[in-house]
Amino acid sequence: MLVNSDRNLFLTLVCVLLGFGVLMVHSASVTSQPTEFEQVYLSRHATHLLVGVIVASLCALAPSRFWRDAAPWLFIGTVVLLVAVLVPGIGTRVNQSQRWIRLGRFQMQPSELAKITLPLLIGAMLVKRQERLRGWLTGTIPFVIPIGLTLPLVLLEPDLGTAVFLAMSSGLLLFLGGWPIRNFALGLIPAGGIALTLKPYQWQRITDFAAAWSDIEQASYQVKQSLLAFGSGGLMGVGIGKGWQKLSYLPEANTDFVFAVVGEELGLVGSLGLVLLWAGFFITGMTLFRHHDRRSFEYLVGVTLLGQMVLQAVMNVAVVTSMMPTKGISHPLLSYGGSNLVISLVSIGIVVSLSKALPNESMIVRDQELVRSESIRTTASAVA
Repeated sequence: MLVNSDRNLFLTLVCVLLGFGVLMVHSASVTSQPTEFEQVYLSRHATHLLVGVIVASLCALAPSRFWRDAAPWLFIGTVVLLVAVLVPGIGTRVNQSQRWIRLGRFQMQPSELAKITLPLLIGAMLVKRQERLRGWLTGTIPFVIPIGLTLPLVLLEPDLGTAVFLAMSSGLLLFLGGWPIRNFALGLIPAGGIALTLKPYQWQRITDFAAAWSDIEQASYQVKQSLLAFGSGGLMGVGIGKGWQKLSYLPEANTDFVFAVVGEELGLVGSLGLVLLWAGFFITGMTLFRHHDRRSFEYLVGVTLLGQMVLQAVMNVAVVTSMMPTKGISHPLLSYGGSNLVISLVSIGIVVSLSKALPNESMIVRDQELVRSESIRTTASAVA
């Protein structure tokens, strides 16, 4: 009964965030000229929300064993889509980036799928290889391969923000799974290589971010308008729907910078209220796994999916408030969008599915994996 009450509270907070998102998408979609754009955006957002809720509900009904067994196949499908999106004629190029696959009215962003399939695969591998994590051939290279396949494909789109996000979430999962610290230190080498290959406009964002703290006039246009929105909101805000910055001043007001609209229309109180909602989301989500074995597939993947959603929200808030360089990072459950909203809801559905696994069941499965690994190692030694 206690677990069900925790799950109900968790889902209630999700519904509050979704409802708040619908309200802010409608408000932030208003433009300087009277049009029906806000209604169009609202109807599309509602459609994506409905699809996401249906898919998430189906995911929540699946047993946790399904996700462990399907992880390799789901990851292979994601890699195929990441390759396909780079093929001219299949992928759609928007603003110098080729990240979308569109078939009629249907469109998707394969890199969003990687936020689910990569943690599922790494989590399944960690459970199978927990006794062999110290070895280079058995505990390092097998984990580098899926990450090494995914990140370069995302960087080629190019989408540096999503690549960094995937690297951070993978690092979190590997850390929880007991991956040796030496491997994280070695990971700094390719990270430094990627930094040397940044394009001029990406370096410009970093230098503008650094300069903005000494001279606001050197900040990017988006950041200037975002900070103006927060300053206009003050303590209590100007009221829902009454903000000015979204009227063609603040770029991407209903997607990447929706939190700035929250700051202007609901003020510091509304902004901190949203932060508390996310804190409650994470805390109640963690309580769903408090009785699970911390080396089980359910715990590792469930906590990672929760953590990366909160991490994405934190990164969005940091960008909007000029605490990070400008990057297109949407606010999960709040920003207008298709792929990001659906994937966020699917992540929540998988979290609920994993939390339903009995703690004893996850420990038994883990012991079976360890016995199987030991049997394979013993057989190999006997043959040698």
